[in-house]
Amino acid sequence: MDKINIAIIGCGTICNSAHAPNYKNNEKAVVKYLVDIKPEKAEKVKKKFDFTEARIVSDYKEILNDNTLDAVSVCVPNYLHCQISCDCMSSGLDVLCEKPIAISYDQAKNMQETASKYSRILNIGVVNRFDVYVNELKRIVDSKKLGEIYHVYCSFRNHRSIPGMGGWFTTKNMSGGGVLIDWGVHFIDLILYVLSNPDIISVSGKSYCELGKNMRDYIFENMWAGPPDYNGIYDVDDFVTAFIRTKGATVSLNGAWAQNIVNDDMTVEFLGSKGGVKLRYRNDFDLTLCENGKIETVTQHCEPSDAFASEIDSFLCSVINRTKSRSNIDNVIMSQKIMDAIYESSEKNSEIVF
Repeated sequence: MDKINIAIIGCGTICNSAHAPNYKNNEKAVVKYLVDIKPEKAEKVKKKFDFTEARIVSDYKEILNDNTLDAVSVCVPNYLHCQISCDCMSSGLDVLCEKPIAISYDQAKNMQETASKYSRILNIGVVNRFDVYVNELKRIVDSKKLGEIYHVYCSFRNHRSIPGMGGWFTTKNMSGGGVLIDWGVHFIDLILYVLSNPDIISVSGKSYCELGKNMRDYIFENMWAGPPDYNGIYDVDDFVTAFIRTKGATVSLNGAWAQNIVNDDMTVEFLGSKGGVKLRYRNDFDLTLCENGKIETVTQHCEPSDAFASEIDSFLCSVINRTKSRSNIDNVIMSQKIMDAIYESSEKNSEIVF
């Protein structure tokens, strides 16, 4: 296989910021199709990244019988992930699907089973697994330098960041949820990765739909996923809290798309018997060690790297070598099960035992 022929399905924000530029810059790939129900969006991507060989298609089903196509990136709203990914895999194509895997664990399981049935590569866009600081942190945890990790706390809280109010982001049957499924998936997956996928015992959580439910009363300065549609729907969580028991560490989290506290907080803390780490999300981290009768804290600095470029390259290598990478569905599906359990716990006001 000289070069991998790629189709990008969905030409919106994540296509423009991550998939298109990194396929363009990777010598293993050729973008053969740009697919979007709004062809003008695909045309803009073609022009912006000079994809001279790419065909513009409005219906992804048109590409499924092209025997020269090898793989696709699925960059569409959450509720379309399962159907499009499964259709592509059953047609012999490998898939890189953006996070979250799907809008439910049942759909995610269906995708995993389809990948197995047709012997296809199915990677998920859990880009933090390719972040240089996350991988350095994992190396430290694996080395037992921190001793035994007994608790992890994470916060993904923003003062005002509800996206595209009234659109698919805030419509549960299209998104699967709010801040938990949009941001929380990244943090939960990061923790599971660093802790080497611990066995989950139980999950307890509560989700809240508070600040955005009366959409016209929501005060904001900007809205990155487009202006509000006050005739649309807002039935998702804008705040979530949860407690997760594993056979090793416990995990607690708080997440907010919007809160009446001005300060944002995007951090993950790993507490160990010999030391601890405070990671600033997609940034550096502070390492505290208790050694030789002293307590010392240092800020860890690494050579900068592009996590999205590494994610795309890993997918292409998986396609070429027929190997499962760290972002393969088999390695990341537990995050979807945990999120489902948090929502179920919130509805039932009880702990969900695995």
